[in-house]
Amino acid sequence: MTAPTRVPVRTRTSADLIRAEEPVLAHNYHPLPVVVARAEGTWVEDVEGRRYLDMLAGYSALNFGHRHPALVEAAHAQLDRLTLTSRAFHNDRLAEFAERLAQLTGQDMVLPMNTGAEAVESGIKVARKWAYDVKGVPADRATIVVAADNFHGRTTTIVSFSTDETARAGFGPFTPGFRVVPYNDLAALEAAVDETTAAVLIEPIQGEAGVVIPDEGYLTGVRELTHREGCLFIADEIQSGLGRTGRTLAVEHEGVVPDVLLLGKALGGGIVPVSAVVGRRDVLGVLRPGEHGSTFGGNPLAAAVGTAVVELLETGEFQRRAAELGAVLRDGLADLVGKGVVGFRSRGLWAGVDIDPALGTGREISQGLLGEGVLAKDTHGSTIRLAPPLTITEAELVSALGALARVLGRG
Repeated sequence: MTAPTRVPVRTRTSADLIRAEEPVLAHNYHPLPVVVARAEGTWVEDVEGRRYLDMLAGYSALNFGHRHPALVEAAHAQLDRLTLTSRAFHNDRLAEFAERLAQLTGQDMVLPMNTGAEAVESGIKVARKWAYDVKGVPADRATIVVAADNFHGRTTTIVSFSTDETARAGFGPFTPGFRVVPYNDLAALEAAVDETTAAVLIEPIQGEAGVVIPDEGYLTGVRELTHREGCLFIADEIQSGLGRTGRTLAVEHEGVVPDVLLLGKALGGGIVPVSAVVGRRDVLGVLRPGEHGSTFGGNPLAAAVGTAVVELLETGEFQRRAAELGAVLRDGLADLVGKGVVGFRSRGLWAGVDIDPALGTGREISQGLLGEGVLAKDTHGSTIRLAPPLTITEAELVSALGALARVLGRG
């Protein structure tokens, strides 16, 4: 039997590559039909050389754009020295990363991990351990209160408290110990908290739900409630944090300091996966050797890139850009209300845009934007999200809004 002829990768077209993925990749994603081969700053280029303005930024993983020079330089320099030791040994990059990240976020200690889901899982473990060792909750009785329509990842434990049936169906039995309440409802939250509650885990802004921003005072109320009831406030800032909303952290819009922060995505600068649980010493201090770990967590390459990310944020430049250009984004979207946009929510350079369903689904609108040379992605129904790199220029942002207007005008 003659073996099938394989087309060399270097000569494959976008269509070739998309077809080649079908039989060999698990179908856990439904990407838009574009094959990115190169990128720099706010622009990406496909196999054929077509250029697209990136208005998604890897779901906030690329807050500083593609291949930011300072981050690439940090990675290159570290690749020439040391990439991995495991945590069986110390490495010379981890201390500075932890020191500067703790200082940036106003916390005491850092637990380095790799992915956002790992950070959430780690936060759950820390909260339960704290509940047993410090609060005195009876063994195996700890509960964590979460919000409906949350998105914290897709591991088995995390989907156990998801309200998205696409994420849950077929993956049971589910992990117990979670109570789900409506988001932005302090009364429901208070009713769910009792003497077994280890923590309240919420996103300060719900990203996957469509960039849902709670009412002013909600985060303050969560902080006051958790203080009063003697449980932890864990803020999942994996998408909302590190400059995206115009502040270093989204909780800063209400001047709130959680007990534990979950960080990821942009912490790796779009170069390597880096995440972290950052919190008070009396909380993270409950962990002892052997109780939790990660071979790659805190590796020298990740620490070098993460330190360079923190250094960029220490200047405040990216937070200011997100706030200033966020006003341009907000005003541009406001002009489209009634012209195909039925509503939107935005904070900094992050927006959930509800499109008139008569004009198409969110995916169809995203495909229309693709034809205009703009990359965006739907969340659900007829809602799309916009989250460009914080390095985007005003002219590029206005151009993207113009492309959206053209797509809506053709609906």
